[in-house]
Amino acid sequence: MELLHKHRFLLLALAAVLLLPLLLKSGSLATEVLIYALAALACNVLLGYTGLLSFGQGIFFGAGSYALGIALTRTSLSMPLTLLLAMLVGALVAAAVGWLSIRQKGVYFVMLTLALAQMFYFLAYSLPDWTGGDNGLLNIPTLPLTAFGHTLLPNKTSWEYYSFVAIIFLIVFYLLQRIVESIFGRTLLAIRDNPARATAIGYNIRLFKLVAFMVSGATTALAGALYAMMTGIAPLTSINYHISETILVITVIGGTGNLFASVLGAALYVIASDWLSDLWPRWLLLFGLLLMVVSLYLQGGLWGLCELVFKRARGNRADSPAKEHKP
Repeated sequence: MELLHKHRFLLLALAAVLLLPLLLKSGSLATEVLIYALAALACNVLLGYTGLLSFGQGIFFGAGSYALGIALTRTSLSMPLTLLLAMLVGALVAAAVGWLSIRQKGVYFVMLTLALAQMFYFLAYSLPDWTGGDNGLLNIPTLPLTAFGHTLLPNKTSWEYYSFVAIIFLIVFYLLQRIVESIFGRTLLAIRDNPARATAIGYNIRLFKLVAFMVSGATTALAGALYAMMTGIAPLTSINYHISETILVITVIGGTGNLFASVLGAALYVIASDWLSDLWPRWLLLFGLLLMVVSLYLQGGLWGLCELVFKRARGNRADSPAKEHKP
């Protein structure tokens, strides 16, 4: 029981991965849920555990997409190596963005990440030989994954590709969960809650924030690379600040400070965008309303609401026998 309790969030993530094919008929849509969940996990490391409201997530997402696209069109690297290369590029870009932005706090930090996001967008636009300019990188080759003499993933929109992304997602989820539960993760929480005290104890706050940025950048770049691999393109829009907004909204609606909450937010966003967009073109108004409700009344996000309902249900069950024995 103790082992189950220790890995309860990983088991929840595994259950979500197994349930998605039952809820969604499209393999590409289910894969999109996991890709956005990966990006939201990375955002949660910054916002939920370090207290950094960053608008730079789109930079890392785009960096991963372009790194994979350039590697597949210009080199003969295998698929696993291109994914690792994308993560490395994301971590290096995040180190540069973090080194510049964590010098400031509050609104100035937010403005710095927003300004850097715009700069990277126009940098990608200005390098058409590498990034494809306004059109982005098109026709990224479909590189098959071979293992033990068998060719896998012939179709990137199939359930095979979903299975491939699901395995990567569960590995990353497990590693991030171990990170946030480690001494490093608890230090991030101390820096988030009381930076002055953490400094007085002797922690190098900037170094911890920089490492958190690199972890977040590598994970977001992986999400961008998987998205580019699925769609076969790395569009210029993959690096603009709208991607950062989407990832932030998913993270906040799901709930900060809990990694599984990011999965909840990603699933809601992708499924709602698929179902509601057919019913009402202006469905984002409903999502904006939900964001308002979460910001005003549910600051723990939907995960916080689930926890509240669960605690009250347990409380009612605990109170029931006591009431029966009242004289």
